[in-house]
Amino acid sequence: MTNSNGVSAFTARTHIAYLSMEIALRPEMHTYSGGLGILAGDTVRSTADLELPIVFVTLVCRQGYLRQEIDPQGKQINHPDPWHPEQWASPLGAKIVVEIGGREVWIRPWLHVQSSPRGYRVPIILLDTDLEENAPEDRRITDQLYGGDEEYRLKQEIVLGIGAVRVLHTLGFDIRTYHLNEGHAALLTVELLRMFRIASGNGHEGPTTYDIARVRDMCNFTTHTPVEAGHDRFEYALARRLLGDLFDVEMLKTFAGVGALNMTRLALSLCGYVNGVAQRHAETTTRMFPGYRVHAVVNGVHTRTWTSPYFAQLFDAHFPGWSHEPEILVRADQLPEDAVWDAHQKSKQDLIGKIRWLSSKQFDPEIPIIAFARRMTGYKRPELLFSEIERLLAIHRERPLQIVMAGKAHPKDGAGQAMIERLHGIIRDLDGKLPIVFLPGYDMALAKVIVGGADIWLNTPLPPLEASGTSGMKAALNGVLNLSVLDGWWVEACINGANGWAIGKDAPGGDGHADALYTLLEREVLPCYYSDRKRWNWMMRQAISKIAFYFNSQRMMRRYATEAYLR
Repeated sequence: MTNSNGVSAFTARTHIAYLSMEIALRPEMHTYSGGLGILAGDTVRSTADLELPIVFVTLVCRQGYLRQEIDPQGKQINHPDPWHPEQWASPLGAKIVVEIGGREVWIRPWLHVQSSPRGYRVPIILLDTDLEENAPEDRRITDQLYGGDEEYRLKQEIVLGIGAVRVLHTLGFDIRTYHLNEGHAALLTVELLRMFRIASGNGHEGPTTYDIARVRDMCNFTTHTPVEAGHDRFEYALARRLLGDLFDVEMLKTFAGVGALNMTRLALSLCGYVNGVAQRHAETTTRMFPGYRVHAVVNGVHTRTWTSPYFAQLFDAHFPGWSHEPEILVRADQLPEDAVWDAHQKSKQDLIGKIRWLSSKQFDPEIPIIAFARRMTGYKRPELLFSEIERLLAIHRERPLQIVMAGKAHPKDGAGQAMIERLHGIIRDLDGKLPIVFLPGYDMALAKVIVGGADIWLNTPLPPLEASGTSGMKAALNGVLNLSVLDGWWVEACINGANGWAIGKDAPGGDGHADALYTLLEREVLPCYYSDRKRWNWMMRQAISKIAFYFNSQRMMRRYATEAYLR
């Protein structure tokens, strides 16, 4: 429960607002689904560490995203994943109204506060429509993250974009800069246009004009999606029905595209600073949306949050202040070899214990563990490792390995759910031949155990469809070696054979990736683990020193502060 002083303690000092459909604040608050929310949560934590004047806004999502159950046949069963806002946030007295579909929809904000180790406090506002004043269907708008149909999604984006501006104003914030984390909040820009209409100079009714330059100067946009189909689009007929006379649809078409209300294009048109989440992603975005300048601020992870307790103790002993200034970890290659291995083995034992608890399978601490833990969807290719089962088994007979997998498929991603079912079929077929386990319920808590305890972090996206990715950054914090396709952040980070390995060449498409993966396991990765432990340990320290020092959310937020917020 947050401080009873409410939000007034933050309003005078806070002039930047960061909007995200999902924010992963803690495992008990089910306000996130995956990477976008995890990034937003790490942004919150680094904002508190760096004492930046930012307020965060998201939806309360009382029913969460999904609770994953795997049935005996390996099928994903989707359940609601409710949580109780009153256990982690305080309701604020203010309420605002937005008209949606011809009805008044009331929105109440909740306040959650993130505190840094140094005591700086950052406000997070969670928007809630589950109020007695609202019609039954409107009470459910903020129930389920990414739930429902197109109409439900657009209603959520109206609440997030338009509702956030009005809530922040009502609460007393003087916001001068907005940051949109993905296009879900893009209607914020149009609400600002409405606020900054320019009056006709002749005193008569005339065409409405807007202070577009002012809106662009106030707004920043981070895009995460390199797939055309991943950008939210809504039919203008639906937009007209839900928004009514709030906005001129013809004006919307000017900024968001003629064919449909494209939220990414709307944000691109009305935000003065736009960035992709990796250099490669910025290049991809520029090709998808020519004519816009797209900066590249590569994502990062919050070091203290994702470092295992054993490595945190090691870093505390050798590099005081590392979690506030992760740049210090550039010296991690000087850490004692035995101490690094000891911290890793303790982290690995925690993972082995979690595997035993969740699956009753016993993994061997002397055998390397390959981890694949991502959202289960086609372009991430979780089945690539099993492309040639007999070859994989031959590798295992020569030098044993163990595999741990985890991840959820979106409830509407039938192909992703079918993939999970096929993976469980493979696990059954290989029972007694190769140790493989799929851990259900992938969340923040489980992710921390896996990124801390694996030996090898496997990532196999189909280039150029990985915008950035951050799971491998978390693994590297703990000395885990990345074995990854060259896409997203790994293009910038990989020093092949030093801090991990590159699967295949730096080129679009997936030709030859399976063969390259098997060849690396046969000739480099497993021989190094078993026959050259000294080099393996050296590579672990290189992973920390060459990755953790830079690919962290402290550096990311310093860049946003100087390049976007202060422009």
